[in-house]
Amino acid sequence: MTITLYGITHCDTVKRARAWMAEHHPGYQFHDFKKQGVPAARLPAWEAAVGWERLLNRQGTTWRKLDDAAKAAVQDAASARTMMLAQPSVIKRPVVEWADGSITVGFDPADFARRVG
Repeated sequence: MTITLYGITHCDTVKRARAWMAEHHPGYQFHDFKKQGVPAARLPAWEAAVGWERLLNRQGTTWRKLDDAAKAAVQDAASARTMMLAQPSVIKRPVVEWADGSITVGFDPADFARRVG
Protein backbone atom coordinates (compact mmCIF):
# COMPACT_ATOMS: atom_id res chain seq x y z
CA MET A 1 0.00 0.00 0.00
CA THR A 2 1.30 3.43 -0.91
CA ILE A 3 0.92 6.60 1.10
CA THR A 4 -1.96 8.81 -0.03
CA LEU A 5 -2.29 12.39 1.16
CA TYR A 6 -5.77 13.89 0.72
CA GLY A 7 -6.48 17.58 0.77
CA ILE A 8 -6.89 20.77 -1.18
CA THR A 9 -4.07 22.22 -3.27
CA HIS A 10 -4.36 25.76 -1.93
CA CYS A 11 -4.56 24.85 1.78
CA ASP A 12 -1.43 26.09 3.59
CA THR A 13 -1.23 23.02 5.84
CA VAL A 14 -1.55 20.72 2.84
CA LYS A 15 1.17 22.70 1.04
CA ARG A 16 3.53 22.18 4.01
CA ALA A 17 2.67 18.48 4.22
CA ARG A 18 3.18 17.99 0.48
CA ALA A 19 6.53 19.78 0.57
CA TRP A 20 7.61 17.57 3.47
CA MET A 21 6.48 14.42 1.68
CA ALA A 22 8.16 15.45 -1.58
CA GLU A 23 11.45 15.79 0.28
CA HIS A 24 11.21 12.71 2.50
CA HIS A 25 8.96 10.25 0.64
CA PRO A 26 8.56 11.32 -2.99
CA GLY A 27 6.57 8.18 -3.90
CA TYR A 28 3.42 9.34 -2.13
CA GLN A 29 0.17 10.09 -3.98
CA PHE A 30 -1.86 13.29 -3.66
CA HIS A 31 -5.65 13.32 -3.98
CA ASP A 32 -7.17 16.78 -4.41
CA PHE A 33 -10.70 17.03 -3.01
CA LYS A 34 -11.53 19.93 -5.33
CA LYS A 35 -10.40 18.20 -8.53
CA GLN A 36 -11.03 14.53 -7.74
CA GLY A 37 -13.82 14.79 -5.19
CA VAL A 38 -14.07 13.31 -1.72
CA PRO A 39 -13.76 9.53 -1.91
CA ALA A 40 -17.10 8.64 -0.29
CA ALA A 41 -16.05 5.02 0.14
CA ARG A 42 -13.09 6.12 2.29
CA LEU A 43 -15.03 8.35 4.72
CA PRO A 44 -16.20 5.49 6.99
CA ALA A 45 -12.58 4.30 7.47
CA TRP A 46 -11.44 7.85 8.26
CA GLU A 47 -14.28 8.27 10.74
CA ALA A 48 -13.45 4.94 12.38
CA ALA A 49 -9.79 5.91 12.68
CA VAL A 50 -10.08 9.48 13.99
CA GLY A 51 -13.77 10.09 14.70
CA TRP A 52 -16.12 12.26 12.70
CA GLU A 53 -15.76 15.09 15.22
CA ARG A 54 -12.02 15.37 14.50
CA LEU A 55 -12.48 14.94 10.78
CA LEU A 56 -15.00 17.79 10.56
CA ASN A 57 -13.14 21.09 10.75
CA ARG A 58 -15.38 23.43 12.70
CA GLN A 59 -12.58 26.01 13.00
CA GLY A 60 -12.16 26.63 9.27
CA THR A 61 -13.47 29.41 7.07
CA THR A 62 -15.87 27.16 5.18
CA TRP A 63 -17.59 26.04 8.38
CA ARG A 64 -17.82 29.59 9.70
CA LYS A 65 -19.47 30.75 6.47
CA LEU A 66 -22.23 28.12 6.67
CA ASP A 67 -25.62 29.29 7.86
CA ASP A 68 -26.69 28.30 11.36
CA ALA A 69 -29.22 25.76 10.10
CA ALA A 70 -26.56 23.88 8.11
CA LYS A 71 -24.25 23.82 11.13
CA ALA A 72 -27.03 22.66 13.44
CA ALA A 73 -27.91 19.84 11.05
CA VAL A 74 -24.53 18.18 11.70
CA GLN A 75 -25.17 16.08 14.78
CA ASP A 76 -23.76 12.62 14.04
CA ALA A 77 -21.49 10.69 11.70
CA ALA A 78 -24.12 10.37 8.97
CA SER A 79 -24.95 14.08 8.89
CA ALA A 80 -21.24 14.98 9.07
CA ARG A 81 -20.54 12.65 6.14
CA THR A 82 -23.29 14.35 4.12
CA MET A 83 -21.76 17.75 4.89
CA MET A 84 -18.22 16.57 4.01
CA LEU A 85 -19.36 15.22 0.66
CA ALA A 86 -21.25 18.43 -0.13
CA GLN A 87 -18.55 20.79 1.22
CA PRO A 88 -15.10 19.11 0.94
CA SER A 89 -13.45 22.16 2.50
CA VAL A 90 -14.97 21.28 5.89
CA ILE A 91 -12.71 18.22 6.12
CA LYS A 92 -9.69 18.81 8.34
CA ARG A 93 -6.56 18.48 6.25
CA PRO A 94 -4.53 16.70 5.29
CA VAL A 95 -5.97 13.24 5.72
CA VAL A 96 -3.18 10.71 5.24
CA GLU A 97 -3.55 7.01 4.59
CA TRP A 98 -0.20 5.50 5.52
CA ALA A 99 1.44 2.42 4.01
CA ASP A 100 0.69 0.43 7.19
CA GLY A 101 -3.04 1.16 6.83
CA SER A 102 -3.20 3.75 9.59
CA ILE A 103 -4.96 7.07 9.03
CA THR A 104 -4.07 10.49 10.43
CA VAL A 105 -5.49 13.98 10.13
CA GLY A 106 -3.36 17.13 10.19
CA PHE A 107 0.33 17.74 9.65
CA ASP A 108 2.93 17.03 12.32
CA PRO A 109 6.46 16.78 10.85
CA ALA A 110 7.71 14.66 13.77
CA ASP A 111 4.82 12.20 13.37
CA PHE A 112 5.34 12.06 9.60
CA ALA A 113 9.06 11.34 10.15
CA ARG A 114 8.24 8.47 12.52
CA ARG A 115 5.82 6.98 10.03
CA VAL A 116 8.06 7.06 6.96
CA GLY A 117 11.12 5.92 8.91
